[in-house]
Amino acid sequence: MSVRRDGDLIRLEGACPVEEAETLAALLLAHPGGGVDWSACTGLHTAVVQVLLRLRPPLHGPCGDPFAARWLAPLLVPPADS
Repeated sequence: MSVRRDGDLIRLEGACPVEEAETLAALLLAHPGGGVDWSACTGLHTAVVQVLLRLRPPLHGPCGDPFAARWLAPLLVPPADS
């Protein structure tokens, strides 16, 4: 299992396949405001990416997947207050 709850955080570890998208969504909806640590993640299925884009949890640490760190992380930064 690559998605697990650890206290107030949800940890994404290793490759996160499509099957984990529903688990991630359920955990985020059950614990609103909870953060996601994706530093041990080595790959994200697009379904998991969609959950992150839709629910926009606070992210902790740099993503362990260089592609996601480069291209996805900037999209998940909360908008600056203006």
